[in-house]
Amino acid sequence: MTTLSVTTPSGSTDGALTVPAEVFDVQANIPLMHQVVVAQLAAARQGTHSTKTRGEVSGGGKKPYRQKGTGRARQGSTRAPQFAGGGISHGPVPRGYVQRTPKKMKAAALRGALSDRARGGKVHVLSAVVDGAVPSTKAAAATLAAIETGRNVLVIITREDVAGWKSLRNLPSVHLLPADQLNTYDVLCADDVIFTRAALDEFLSAAGAEAAAEAALPPSATEASEATPKSAKGAKAAKKPVAPSAADDASGEAADSVIPAESNEEDAQ
Repeated sequence: MTTLSVTTPSGSTDGALTVPAEVFDVQANIPLMHQVVVAQLAAARQGTHSTKTRGEVSGGGKKPYRQKGTGRARQGSTRAPQFAGGGISHGPVPRGYVQRTPKKMKAAALRGALSDRARGGKVHVLSAVVDGAVPSTKAAAATLAAIETGRNVLVIITREDVAGWKSLRNLPSVHLLPADQLNTYDVLCADDVIFTRAALDEFLSAAGAEAAAEAALPPSATEASEATPKSAKGAKAAKKPVAPSAADDASGEAADSVIPAESNEEDAQ
């Protein structure tokens, strides 16, 4: 378990919180975090870039001059790519940059980023941004100064904390996020990560619910087949009908031919 001290708006310490080690003290997977961050930045792209080909630009329907006899290179249109005002060859077209990233990968990357900041003493907890329900940017800035944060600060608060939003949203070095939108990229961009106590409880409860949901999932078909004991597989194989072989067919025919002969001898006696 990891312990984080709780700071009040006045700058004093109000006890400590014990947070789960599986969220704030795990091994950071650098390639995984890189993949998740690249996917997040790619998903933020609009992908609306577009150019016109020679068939889409206006004009250029007539051959500019005759084919032969002018001494110039032959041309069929003034909207070919080599002309000014012509179409673009192999230009960008609208496309989506979204990369598939499973939820488990995102969660693991976020845990690694938070653990890296926590091990460096860069994760802090505030009991509240300001005292009372009256917003104050000056008081919020003084609270952050008491924590001795770095240049870029990520503050996670709840959506219901209106006073906190209004107090911090005008500070240029502060990036505000609700607890349900915490992500790997913003954690890695921040020098310090600050949770309000309510936001930390909300984040940890959501993380615990996801872990419980994953644990409640039934095993896949592959895992179920691997878990089947060999004795059961052998029993199933024993129940399968076996096709008769050619030797069995031959012996059966021989037996059929002998049986009538014995019966004939008994009749003769």
